[in-house]
Amino acid sequence: MVPEINYWAVIVAMLSTMVVGSIWYTPKVFGTRWAKLAKVDMNADKTALQAFMPIIVTVIVSFITAWVLAGATTIAWGFYGEGSYLVSALLTGIALWAGFTAARFITHDAFEGRPTSLTTLNIAHELVTVIVMSLIIGVWPPAGTV
Repeated sequence: MVPEINYWAVIVAMLSTMVVGSIWYTPKVFGTRWAKLAKVDMNADKTALQAFMPIIVTVIVSFITAWVLAGATTIAWGFYGEGSYLVSALLTGIALWAGFTAARFITHDAFEGRPTSLTTLNIAHELVTVIVMSLIIGVWPPAGTV
């Protein structure tokens, strides 16, 4: 059984990741700190192709994340008695973030010897991203579910 999914909400949620990332990693927010901690040279010359591929990967991965979140939200909403779809989306998003994203970042970064402050910055970015996606999916449920 495939859960009902509002693909318009998935697309908007996917696009929201670009907005959140653009704001989060701007030099005036966390970009300068992130670049220093991650040892990324923000002034390095980059060709259009070097910038293009990470953006394409981000779009694909963000679509998959939004799609999984939308499906998991519908399943959770039905399982827990069909209360608020928005609350189901938020709780599902936070649970998936904690159990998969944050847990995996912490594990990998610990083995790679990355600074704890970099791990914290990255998982906080992912939390904000997932919450924004959850809000979009939660206020725009699939037709006929709410």
